[in-house]
Amino acid sequence: MRHTSNRAPRTARGPPATLLQDTLLELFPSDVLQRIAEETGFVRRHRKVDPIAFFWAVTLEAGVYLQRSLEQLRFVYNHKAPKPLYSYASFYDRFTPELVEFLHQCVAYGLSQLKSAPGNRLSRKLARFEDILIQDSTIVRLYASLAALYPPVRANHPAAGVKVATLVSVRANGPKRVELYAENTNDRDTLKVGPWVRNSILLTDLGFYKHQAFARIEENGGFYLTRLHALVNPRLVRSFRIHRGMAVELEGRRWKEVEPHLHREVLDAEVEIDFDRRKYGGHSSCDTLNARLVAVWNEEARKYHVYLTNLPVDVLSAEEGASLYGCRWEIELVFKELKSEYALDRVNTSNRHVVEALLWASVLTMVVSRRLHTAVRERIKEEYRPRYTPIRWARAFREQSGRILDTLLDRLHRKRIPPEPLLEIARALMARAIDPNAGRTRFRAEYWA
Repeated sequence: MRHTSNRAPRTARGPPATLLQDTLLELFPSDVLQRIAEETGFVRRHRKVDPIAFFWAVTLEAGVYLQRSLEQLRFVYNHKAPKPLYSYASFYDRFTPELVEFLHQCVAYGLSQLKSAPGNRLSRKLARFEDILIQDSTIVRLYASLAALYPPVRANHPAAGVKVATLVSVRANGPKRVELYAENTNDRDTLKVGPWVRNSILLTDLGFYKHQAFARIEENGGFYLTRLHALVNPRLVRSFRIHRGMAVELEGRRWKEVEPHLHREVLDAEVEIDFDRRKYGGHSSCDTLNARLVAVWNEEARKYHVYLTNLPVDVLSAEEGASLYGCRWEIELVFKELKSEYALDRVNTSNRHVVEALLWASVLTMVVSRRLHTAVRERIKEEYRPRYTPIRWARAFREQSGRILDTLLDRLHRKRIPPEPLLEIARALMARAIDPNAGRTRFRAEYWA
């Protein structure tokens, strides 16, 4: 019989009452927030707003309510700030380009902290790699009055749209980079390949398909895994597998010429693809991409699922490569978490600076939530960790964020907090966040945990 229970498991060592607060203050130290506020111009010498209280109010209040209200946010800020902003207009006027840049820089700092404190460990199969990275983007609809700043893909679309381009790090248990673009920006233009791909595997969908990018990934010491574009017809060089009997001859033939005559379940072969390099000085040169083509027959779809990669054959088999590509679903779960739990797509204003501030607030809330998720899982017995999934944790965190904010601001104002409320919050989080289905198979468990 499958065991189900809503009771939180006992931890490997009892968590301190201040675990949640300590983790948040280590993630975003007050002196760092103050420095970023001054560098971005959000506060000046004669400041009327407390940037630290403002930051935590935005992160733990605006980022978790599906119907976000600046009036509610002002109420929360005034409840705890040493110098309240009683006028709504005075509070509204704080949403400036400087505030947007302040929150943007806080996001960048928080993402760097997630990277430095890995939340997942790659399996033995992938231990030789630094990370698994997944690139994709999601669209947030805005009022039509913002179409000049954030034009949609179709000129006749009634609403504007902002593209939230996200690079997710499996090791960091969350985003590694987040940037905002107009909706009509091509996905391929949001992927800037550089040294950050070294010894990592990058998973992308067809929106990012570009042979120049694949070549640059390899030149930077990285690895890619993507679906093969339907219009691309690689030249087969050799098969990595020996097939007995009347096997189709591959060498020198094109993939689309061979595909209709294949009867094998898996094709794993080296291929060549001619492509044009990026133009320099008005001139472009031709080059050849040597890659690995993996085709795995899908019985349900009655066709081959075809992938292109430079992962070595002795590291991942063709079947394992196809399975690993399925883990790209992880970024869809990130977008689901941002929208359903942290109100990324609930932006009901035509003020550009309010829009951008609320978008960054949602990302900040995820950064905070994922860091707490990692901190709590580290205190739990290893066999229980896979049951604390990020999406279940996010729902529990949203329920408790207001209480976390109250106790955190009390501590920042040097008020004594008895341990009982802090332990009650931690226990409520752990009880609500655990998956009661102990025997449930989790798709990522083969590659990381």
